Amino acid sequence: MRRVAFLTLHDPTGFVMDDDLAIAPLARRGWAVETLPWDRAGVDWKSYDLVVLRSTWDYQHHAERFLATLATIEASGTRLENSLAIVRWNMQKTYLHDLEVQGVPVVPTVWRDRLAAGELVPLFESLQADEAVIKPVMSGNAQGAWRLDRRSAKAQAAEIEAYYAKRPLMLQAFEPAIVTEGEYSLLYFNGKHSHSILKVPKPGDFRVQEEHGSEIRAVTAEPALLAAGDKAMKAIGETLLYARADLVRHGDEFRVMELELVEPALYLRMDPGAPDRFADAITSLFA
Repeated sequence: MRRVAFLTLHDPTGFVMDDDLAIAPLARRGWAVETLPWDRAGVDWKSYDLVVLRSTWDYQHHAERFLATLATIEASGTRLENSLAIVRWNMQKTYLHDLEVQGVPVVPTVWRDRLAAGELVPLFESLQADEAVIKPVMSGNAQGAWRLDRRSAKAQAAEIEAYYAKRPLMLQAFEPAIVTEGEYSLLYFNGKHSHSILKVPKPGDFRVQEEHGSEIRAVTAEPALLAAGDKAMKAIGETLLYARADLVRHGDEFRVMELELVEPALYLRMDPGAPDRFADAITSLFA
């Protein structure tokens, strides 16, 4: 049997994971799956045929060590999916600018390397939006995210400016559809659309991660939504083992909130055929 390592985080407490649903389908296709923390010492990466990034949801706290581990895996000759080059590009949310240049509709965003005292309110006003969300350029699970309007930007300026005094940030116009409809996620395996979900924040919140209490629903992607997801996939420039496009409705179009290519939750539990499609995608890499 071929061996594949699914990389996860050391302490999964509080996270929702369902990558184990792919273990049985992969076994039927001749694969033995081992799930192990990405930061485990002394791993013989050469003993695996494939390493797949899965729930490495603490990597942003140890970014350089994480990248060094991935470099070690690739240097061993073992195939890494997604590749180190893709991870380097996608882990910094400045990739959204690259998508915009290629004509992919994205949420209007302003970028800064840091915030000094007194800079938040002028930055908010420069976006020319009634509401906005500020978050780190590299983050996960809505860490460091604030939803702001003019009043809260002034009231919380000191706290937010202190938080971003030494870290890059992005300020995005708040899309009202996030709370009135939800955020769509389209899952792709080997460049082909697999399944879609809708993430609806709990009342009074804007965060769509289920760890924050959102409701997850399986949906059928309407043609305009699927076309927007496909356009984002094409802009990547290569076919990836897995990818997730997070989109929000804005009028008659869908805008990309994020393109998740490092360690997206794949929501295999939300579609009965998804685990088999993921197993097929992995197997096809060695066909």
